[in-house]
Amino acid sequence: MSQTVKETGGTGPSHRSVEIGVAGFMALLALIGIYGSIKVGIGWADDGPRAGFFPFYVSIVVLIACAINLISVLATDKERLFAEWGQLRQVLSVLVPTIVYVCLIPYLGIYVSSALLIAFFMRVFGRYGWIATVAVSVAVPILTFLMFETWFLVPLPKGPLESMLGF
Repeated sequence: MSQTVKETGGTGPSHRSVEIGVAGFMALLALIGIYGSIKVGIGWADDGPRAGFFPFYVSIVVLIACAINLISVLATDKERLFAEWGQLRQVLSVLVPTIVYVCLIPYLGIYVSSALLIAFFMRVFGRYGWIATVAVSVAVPILTFLMFETWFLVPLPKGPLESMLGF
């Protein structure tokens, strides 16, 4: 990945633009953390530090790290390629279904959502047949249920199917 954007014909975002974007996003999160910490209090109370004390200083450190990273990336003149668009599409092809999975958990529960995610990945990326896909995508959530709910006694988020079945 030591190629420059000019050498590859500019087939993806530059390393510099990605670094600036990430530094800006993290700085925004740090500023939100600082603001929230100030709202709840960053000083000391009679019984010790207030709720915002540690988050405030962690946010300050993150903000300083963002500034250092931004200065560092702006000081370099070489425009290296971060990744090609095809590589980013591959990352997104895994990231988007994972985000959908996380968003479905509050509505369908972790077991049904996991079965759907496993089935999707097995069919789309693994190109497994329907029998193997259904067997694995049903068996894994059942085994996960047994392990966490029965053996470890750790309840995981359940959805309407589990309620209907009385779990």
